[in-house]
Formats: sequence, C-alpha cells, structure tokens
Amino acid sequence: MNGRIKDRKKGWAFLFILANVVLFLLFFAWPGVLGIYYSFTDYTGVEANFIGFQNYIELFQDSSFYKAMSRTFLYTALGVPMIYIASLGISVLLVSNYTKGKAVTKTIFFLPWLISPIVTGVIWRWMFGESFGFINYLISIIGGDPIPWSSNGDLAFMVVLFATTWANTAFNMLIFIAALINIPKSYYEAAELDGANGWHKFWYITLPSIRGTSFMVILLAVFHLMKEFPLVQALTNGGPGTDNTFIVQYIYQTGFDQMRVGYASAVSMILFIILLIFALIQLRFEKRGRI
Repeated sequence: MNGRIKDRKKGWAFLFILANVVLFLLFFAWPGVLGIYYSFTDYTGVEANFIGFQNYIELFQDSSFYKAMSRTFLYTALGVPMIYIASLGISVLLVSNYTKGKAVTKTIFFLPWLISPIVTGVIWRWMFGESFGFINYLISIIGGDPIPWSSNGDLAFMVVLFATTWANTAFNMLIFIAALINIPKSYYEAAELDGANGWHKFWYITLPSIRGTSFMVILLAVFHLMKEFPLVQALTNGGPGTDNTFIVQYIYQTGFDQMRVGYASAVSMILFIILLIFALIQLRFEKRGRI
C-alpha cells in the first residue's frame, strides 16, 4: 500500500516537472533559439535569408543604437540606487518600534505594485503634462510658469526616473522588511550596551546583515530597468523625439514598426549578453563577499 502511494506521488511529481520543462522549452528556450537564428538573417516577417554577421556589423555602426543603449545605462545607473534607497529607507521605518500605523502605511506603499506599468505611465503623464498636467496646474495657481516636462528631454527623463522609483519600491520594500525582521534583536541590544547610536547600528549591523538581500534587490532592479518598456512607452513614448528611447523600445521600433525582425533580434542578443555579463560580475563579487 505504501509502495503504491509513493509511486503515485512520484508520478505526480514527474508530471509537474514535465509540465514546467515543456513550458520552459516552448516559451523560453525555443524563442531564444529563434532569436539567435533570426539575428543572422534579414527576416522581415515573411522570408529569412542568411546574411551572417551583417546585422551585428550594422548595429555597431548605428548611432541610434548607441544613443538608446547609453540612455538605458544612464537610466539604470540612476534608477537602481533610487529604488534601493527608497525601498530600504521605507522598510527601516516600517519595522521600527517608533512607527505608528504600520498596517495602513504598508498598504499605501504597496498600492503602486498592484497597478499595471502602463497605467502607472498614464498616471504620471497626466500629472506632468505640459498643457493639462496637474503639477503645472498647481504651479500656475501660485503664479509660476508651466514647466516643459514633455518637450525637454532631461526633464522627461527625470519624470521617468521618479515614476520608476515610485512603481518599483513596493515589491523591494517587502523583501527588505522580511530580511530586517530576521535580524536577531540581540545584535542591537549588544550595540546599545556599547553605546552605539542609530546610525552606527544601521551601518554596522543592519547593512551587513542584509547583504544577500541587497544583492538580490540590486540584481533584479538592474534586469528590470534594462528591460523596461510599458511604463516608458506610456509615459513618454521615447520622447521628446528619441531622447528617451531605451534599448527595448529601440528593439520594438525596429522589429515591429520597421519590420526589421532580424536586426531587432541582433540587438536583443547584444542586450542578453550585456545582462549575462553583468549578472556574472555581480555573482562573482557576491561570492567573494561570502569568503
């Protein structure tokens, strides 16, 4: 009887594993293989002719590619620290014994995560519209001149950064809260006996204790921002002009608007390699930190 139950459990386990393997091969591995193949062709949605490395040669000579990639790097370099600081700061406040109304506050801060990125982009576009925006309306009430949030590339980029931080803080906040709760209270009690203040406890106890969590949050934030599309598309559509066209938008425009699927696949492969290299570097540093 026990043997039949074990065999039945093994059968169900095998079916679950098989289903995951099939889904992985169908929706991840196969599209990846197709992307690699298309990157060596001139595929436009109808016929694919092998052209070797021509797409890669062209993209490395394309100033639009470099502009989109550099803007994406800047967006990631500024956005990741903003998300990390906001998430960790709010988490520290929410686990503090001196904070009141924690349940309500957690709900308020978590609401942005429940909103679609497209809706988030629309909300922020409404807030920072030049002729219809709520922020410019408030500025006009106090007698100020409207600010060109949409027509100025740097201001539009700043709005995207703040919208990204607002939208991505909630999930990382929950991760940090779980890590902060698991830090032994005895560490802080011992530090207080030694005369440590709040800053000392945060710098020498809290940060080292959540090093692994910080690594995960930073890595996920980098991947997310490097591949950000719906929020930026709804908020600025890459504008003004192409000032805020990030690499995934560039891939979308060349692949779907211009129907140059082969070229867009080549750009996607470059993005994949960059993310892979960054992940390996971060894993290397994380491994050294544990030694």
